[in-house]
Amino acid sequence: MQQVAPRSLASWLRDEPLVLLDVREAWEVATSPFPGALHVPMREIPSRIGELPQQRTIVCICHHGARSAQVTMFLQQRGFERVYNLSGGIDAWAREVDSTIVRY
Repeated sequence: MQQVAPRSLASWLRDEPLVLLDVREAWEVATSPFPGALHVPMREIPSRIGELPQQRTIVCICHHGARSAQVTMFLQQRGFERVYNLSGGIDAWAREVDSTIVRY
């Protein structure tokens, strides 16, 4: 599984249009939104997979990186080649990149 560290993702976002796929629950997104992310809760990924652009780079995001890792593997098994997991999730992003994001 391909991983991307928070600081690397911050640099990457300046250089390439990425699909940020937030797989957290609605209450989590309401508490700590990830700006510009597409919100599809993990349980809805199988039924909404057709909404995801297979030819674009996708970075999966959750709270600490476990759920997004599962989604990353799920998508890779279905032919998505450019899919990454944000290591440490939005919690690591808040600690390392954007301290304005609420940690929970």
